[in-house]
Amino acid sequence: MAFENFEVWFVTGAQLLYGGDAVVAVDAHSNEMVKGLNESGNLPVKVVYKGTVNSAKEITEAFKAANHDARCIGVITWMHTFSPAKMWIHGLQELKKPLLHFHTQFNKEIPWDTIDMDFMNLNQSAHGDREFGHIVTRMRKPRKVVVGHWQDEAAQKKIAVWMRVAAAWADAQDMLILRFGDQMNNVAVTDGDKVTAEQVLGYHVDYCPVNDLMVYYQAVEDKEVQALVATYFKEYEHDAALEQTGTEAYTKVWNSAKAEIALQSSRLWYKLPFVERYRSKRIYNQFQRSGIIRSDSGFGITASDG
Repeated sequence: MAFENFEVWFVTGAQLLYGGDAVVAVDAHSNEMVKGLNESGNLPVKVVYKGTVNSAKEITEAFKAANHDARCIGVITWMHTFSPAKMWIHGLQELKKPLLHFHTQFNKEIPWDTIDMDFMNLNQSAHGDREFGHIVTRMRKPRKVVVGHWQDEAAQKKIAVWMRVAAAWADAQDMLILRFGDQMNNVAVTDGDKVTAEQVLGYHVDYCPVNDLMVYYQAVEDKEVQALVATYFKEYEHDAALEQTGTEAYTKVWNSAKAEIALQSSRLWYKLPFVERYRSKRIYNQFQRSGIIRSDSGFGITASDG
């Protein structure tokens, strides 16, 4: 998965009650935080600061824009000042991308010697994030909550995990899964619901005749298989007995490599002649309808007995 093709938006919550100077400070702090997150080296996806939102209209516009931006795979929210949470209701209802609530604050330490009301009004993350947490909970809005200072590696790594999950979610939204043989007769638990899979998960599932694939399988040359088998033995831990040619075990490895070559080229699904034809990202089969594929040919990319 090419993380460089994705980005996560960072949206800061505030309000205009505290005056123009506060708005400028919030914006400056947010830019510094996003810059620090990107330069940490701990995040797989670039964070893009999308500004401070101070009203229900601005919040809704920001989330609608996120929905329609193909590069955006999720939104991080953080409350710098107190941000009245009723302002967020319509925007949160609109948001269709993964959401992370970052419960942090700009300052790592409280400046006890100089703290005053201006500082307290500006830096209300503890108050604002509780308010935001209340509304997303009341709305039953799915989200990830990360607590910790934005410069702490532990907090950054939690964000990184969420980013990878968000990237997988984004990848799934146009996923086409090919099923060879479809489900197994009379098996209920794996019969599945293709309509719900597409409605809820984004997966589109199509049936593909096994014999269509066998045209590509039979065209694979021995030298290609030998090269891939050598790669298997080099890169994966294995029993040395597997390398003995002519044995049943070696034949299974050979046939698995041949199957992989038939399905993918340079391990990029979308560049395969076969898969490009069907524009699929995942392959599924079940052994009851394997057609002329032998049971040891390795076509269990995602296999099932149902």
